[in-house]
Amino acid sequence: MLLKDKVAVITGGAGPNGLGFATAKLMAQHGARVAILDLAGAEPTTAAGRLGDGHLGVVADVTDKASCDAAAAAVLKAFGRIDILVNNAGITQPVKTLDITGADYDRILDVSLRGTLYMSQAVIPVMRKQKSGAICCVSSVSAQRGGGILGGPHYSAAKAGVLGLARAMAREFGIDGIRVNCVTPGLIATDINKGLIPEDKLKTILEGIPLNRIGEPADVAGCLVFLASDLAKYLTGVTLDVNGGMLIH
Repeated sequence: MLLKDKVAVITGGAGPNGLGFATAKLMAQHGARVAILDLAGAEPTTAAGRLGDGHLGVVADVTDKASCDAAAAAVLKAFGRIDILVNNAGITQPVKTLDITGADYDRILDVSLRGTLYMSQAVIPVMRKQKSGAICCVSSVSAQRGGGILGGPHYSAAKAGVLGLARAMAREFGIDGIRVNCVTPGLIATDINKGLIPEDKLKTILEGIPLNRIGEPADVAGCLVFLASDLAKYLTGVTLDVNGGMLIH
């Protein structure tokens, strides 16, 4: 088991068909004790229960610093340490540049980018004290190619910001034994995009993906387990593409 005796915190992890829950499930299978953080309406405690015994669900809003600090404290109280953070929480919106309002911008960037900062700030002191830790941030291929399939330009901007923030944290905290890496998923079959892509458009999309299929949440989860594990112990500041070849660079 790659993560035996590790404690993993996963934000936005309660959705049963999402990247976060797929990652929580695989990390649990590899021996980690998992804390799923999500909004109250997503029922993180119920999601944690689906992993089996010994896991934790915590209600948390990653856009609120006090909520992130309280969530980290709850995990520390329950498990005594925090070894892994997966900054997965994010939302999207399919609008064009000229249609983005100030409220739209704030809402999208707050969850993906501010949330990544606040939750990282909440766990880094613990990891520093332990002299070890792995922070994995979920960005997007849209940050690299200038737009995705469904997300608007502000989503691309938020996810590009995650890449920059993660690289800066990798430089700053490597001396403390903390590794910070990113994954950039392409089009993945989750509830966020379910039923939103017409068949004719999907055919065109698949023609641009060398592996000729839409990704599955487990495809991303496997890469996150790798980055969190000692198999990646000499990797920090890395961006790992998980897109089936949609973007090769």
